[in-house]
Amino acid sequence: MALRTQFTPMRISLSELLGAEHLAAVCQARSFLTGESQEALTAVADEAIDFLPESTYRRWVDLLPDVGTVVGAVEGNTPPGASTAAYTAAAHSENAPVSGFGPYRIGEAGRLHLTTKSEHYHSVLGHSFPGYRLIDNARRLGIPNATHNNTRGTATRIVEQELVRICNDTPADSEHTLGKLDTVMNLQTGSLAVEAAFKLVLARFYRVDRKADTPAYAGRTPVFIVVGDDEGELEANYHGTTMFTQKMRGMWPDLAQGLADAGLFRVVPVRPNRIDDLERVFATYDKAPFKIAAFIHELIMMNYGARVLTPQFIRRAYELSKACDAVTIDDEIQSCVWGPGMFTYKEYGIRPTAVIIGKGFPGGEYAGSRIVFDSDLDILPQFGALVTNGQEELASLAYLATIRWVEANQEPIEKIGAYFEQRVRAFADSATAVCGVDGCHHLLGIRFSELGPATDFASRLNKAGLDISVQTYKIDSPPTALIKLPLVCGYEFVDAVAGEMDRAMD
Repeated sequence: MALRTQFTPMRISLSELLGAEHLAAVCQARSFLTGESQEALTAVADEAIDFLPESTYRRWVDLLPDVGTVVGAVEGNTPPGASTAAYTAAAHSENAPVSGFGPYRIGEAGRLHLTTKSEHYHSVLGHSFPGYRLIDNARRLGIPNATHNNTRGTATRIVEQELVRICNDTPADSEHTLGKLDTVMNLQTGSLAVEAAFKLVLARFYRVDRKADTPAYAGRTPVFIVVGDDEGELEANYHGTTMFTQKMRGMWPDLAQGLADAGLFRVVPVRPNRIDDLERVFATYDKAPFKIAAFIHELIMMNYGARVLTPQFIRRAYELSKACDAVTIDDEIQSCVWGPGMFTYKEYGIRPTAVIIGKGFPGGEYAGSRIVFDSDLDILPQFGALVTNGQEELASLAYLATIRWVEANQEPIEKIGAYFEQRVRAFADSATAVCGVDGCHHLLGIRFSELGPATDFASRLNKAGLDISVQTYKIDSPPTALIKLPLVCGYEFVDAVAGEMDRAMD
């Protein structure tokens, strides 16, 4: 039977991806170290890897009727671990991975799951993506993963150049262009990347060390504008788990208030898509003793029911930021790779001063986040935001493999994302308990009017083997079922998910 989905076929070798001269040196060095035949090693370097064979995709499609069935559980007692009380209370070890293949995971309970949340944004290309065999070949050739800031490898340096190219390849409206995006800082987790972005901004207010020059805005209180909830509180955004970023969403309130009272640091929320809030906050805080330091935002607030910020709201925020020399930080940890052109900000006709990326680019193979930012902010010393593991070569290789496949398949990805959004919105229109759909493309949130129908909907889908959860921990946000399909899911998967959603509401 013919497949409805046709992804662009591609075959790439390590020699093509990292350069023939570099791989020749790799093979020569490996041969010297191990005594292996250089000819055999060169064959590994030159092996063209089929990134997504049709036979593999066909196997994924063939497995669809088995989703939700039990295919073999882990026998006997499983280890309880030794985690914190909070993590233990939230644990679902029955879903812990035993094996994964493409958009599928088999958990310890033996049930076949369709990973309709992309393993919480990590597995943008599913599990065991065939293109990542390049990483196995690199390991076979002895390319070390462990490097450091001053020994960044070839793959990492290529990634830096590729990210600068991708971030700037779409001309932005000059009125809303605030950054050249010509510099890359390699971190490891999204939290560290956002924290480092804050350091770049704070260095405009405070000296990083005793040798630093007096900053441009020394003596003013830096004010960070964040997008809060509909009640004007902080809890809606999510920018990580470090101390600074947790303050952005209302954690450590006494400490945050103490810093604000001392005139050292202040966080001010604006309500989503409320331009009047923007006007008021910028007018209030861009005068002494304060100074607007930065406007930090997501574009799809996946931790607030997949709320989408409107172009009008974002563009006005960028106009106000530009007028007062405030930095704009676009946090795309949760949306990068999924959007057309791999960055959602391109759909808004903007270019931020700094963009935070991660999760999707290394495809769940490694932790590897980055900041791409304007070199005018490049004032930190080497140890200002140092991360030992941020330059891992194999993580960078995963980045390059992801970039190659996604760029080659932009057209089918966009069409499938539009089709998925269309199917989900059609479902929402026919379901009386559903009050709307937020998000866009592959990242969607289905809003329910009440908690009961929402949790029942998710429970039915979970029993059918679909990974869908209901976001209920935001006090003023309606219960929302979140879905984030992997990009390797074609029309066959969209139809299967939409059909199961219809049955869950029968």
